[in-house]
Amino acid sequence: MDFSGSWKLCEQENPEAFLRAISAPEIYIKMMKEVKPVTTIQQNGDEFSICVKTPLRSNTNTFTIGTEAEFNTMDGKKIKATARLVDGKIVIESDKFTHVREIQGEEMIETLTAGSATLIRRSRRV
Repeated sequence: MDFSGSWKLCEQENPEAFLRAISAPEIYIKMMKEVKPVTTIQQNGDEFSICVKTPLRSNTNTFTIGTEAEFNTMDGKKIKATARLVDGKIVIESDKFTHVREIQGEEMIETLTAGSATLIRRSRRV
C-alpha cells in the first residue's frame, strides 16, 4: 500500500474523548476541534516520513517499519514505539494509545484508541 502524498482532514469523530484519555491540555482539545491538518507522507519502502501541518505547528515523525523510533504525539509529547505493517495498515502501539493508518478507496482513515476512547479521522488526497 502506498501512503505517499498529501492528505487533508475532512472529518473526525470523537476527538474530545480521545484527547482527554491521553491527558491533553484542555486548550489543546478546544483547538483541535477547529483545525483541519494537512498530512504529507513520504514513503520509500519501509521508511516513512509523516508531517502533520496545522496553522499552529508542524509535527514530523520519521520511522522504519519494525524498528523502534521516537514519535511526537498529537499533544506534543514524545514516546517510543515500533511501527508495524499489518494487512496493509500502519500500526503504532504505545503504552498510552494505538494508532492505525489505512487507505480505503480515496480516503486515509486513522483510528486512534486510548482506553475506551476512539478517535476516527478521515482525510482525502489534495
